[in-house]
Amino acid sequence: MTRFAQTLPDPIIAAKAVPPLPPTGPRSLAVGVIGPGRVGSCLLQQLEAARPRLWHEAGLDLQLPAVVGRQRMWLDCDDPELNHRQDAAQTWRPADLEEFASYLQSRRADAALLVDCSASELVVARYPSWLKAGMHIVTPNKLAVSGPLPRWLEIRRACDSGARLRYEATVGAGLPVIQTLRSLLDTGDQLRSVQGMFSGTLAWLCNRHDGTRPFSVLLREARDLGYTEPDPRDDLSGIDVARKLVILAREAGHPLSLEDVRIESLVPAELAALSCEAFLERLEALDAPMDLALTRARAGGGVLRHVASFDPQEGARVSLQVLPASHPFAHTRLTDNIVQFTTARYGENPLVVQGPGAGPEVTAAGVFGDLLQIAHALPAHA
Repeated sequence: MTRFAQTLPDPIIAAKAVPPLPPTGPRSLAVGVIGPGRVGSCLLQQLEAARPRLWHEAGLDLQLPAVVGRQRMWLDCDDPELNHRQDAAQTWRPADLEEFASYLQSRRADAALLVDCSASELVVARYPSWLKAGMHIVTPNKLAVSGPLPRWLEIRRACDSGARLRYEATVGAGLPVIQTLRSLLDTGDQLRSVQGMFSGTLAWLCNRHDGTRPFSVLLREARDLGYTEPDPRDDLSGIDVARKLVILAREAGHPLSLEDVRIESLVPAELAALSCEAFLERLEALDAPMDLALTRARAGGGVLRHVASFDPQEGARVSLQVLPASHPFAHTRLTDNIVQFTTARYGENPLVVQGPGAGPEVTAAGVFGDLLQIAHALPAHA
């Protein structure tokens, strides 16, 4: 049994419902996007589409002058063609994160905001210096919030500059999971436990695995549909789910680290060290253990679900579990994420947040919501 006596300091950011921006201003926000991949591209399209409305209804001048990828970047490129990532539309130069951030901060705007849509440790390592320089950060990148605890505390301390850090989309994509937890805690409630299905991929596989088709066939189908990572072991290992659990525990003030989470991987040991190509050729090795798990679940009248749970007294666990048919998690659909908060107020009847928890559009929308929270806090001009 693991006990957590120490608590983290009060959270830097209190995520609350986004009120409409008042029609005062104008106010200006220079936004730079790091990582124009699936989520980053969707975000750029959403921001570009919303710019006229934000200007006319909210007095917000939303500038989109800079984008940086792994190898190259575009500066001074406030051009809708960039959203289609057409190389001919802009002049690009080799990627340089420091030059990128400096350029964004030099813009004539009330504030500069970096959106980190990468999955890069190199980017996260720069968070403290960017925040200390007064630049806001919004991210769906889980590496910052769930990474080594000393680094996370350093990032939090860097917000003393007044810069804001928001990361709603790290858990549940566009679902208001962190926002809900923060609202509970900010109003004096106490978290007793959290339980959730945090992987859209594993939710889909559990929902579809009914014994009519081998698990390996379902996994190949999920990969073809784009539900899995290129290497499905990234989903099956449970590491990504464990990161989300760490984020929620830390949000509630518990200094949980990834190493503290008991993770039961669905990948057999003999497949873990193979190349991705070799693993994909041997997916049938997953069928027997998954069939056995399904048989045991049905024998007890239950269902198989991939569940993450945290209790301040019992610790944290990620595993394939048999749940009773009456459990809320037994009725999820497709790639739904579902989170259940048991608190002092919501004790006998826990609070549940459920909905699509994967996909670039909903993840980008979660990032967009965080961006608007920061925009709302900008001082209005007379």
